Amino acid sequence: MSKKILDGIVLSNKADKTVTVLVERKILHKKYKKIIKRSKKYLAHDENNSLNIGDKVKIIESKPISKLKKWHILSK
Repeated sequence: MSKKILDGIVLSNKADKTVTVLVERKILHKKYKKIIKRSKKYLAHDENNSLNIGDKVKIIESKPISKLKKWHILSK
């Protein structure tokens, strides 16, 4: 089974070794056939605290690191 990889933007880096990443995706509305933006926030592990707000990153699924943190930073 391959791990999911998502693209997103760093929203927050206030927590130690953790960043909040906003991932936006576009879906087609079933009834109106209009493209809609949906977004979700993920907590990702940043070992060196090297990321800043606004950075574009790729995150990859991993085993749970804490209660809400289940993603690692793949690339900046």
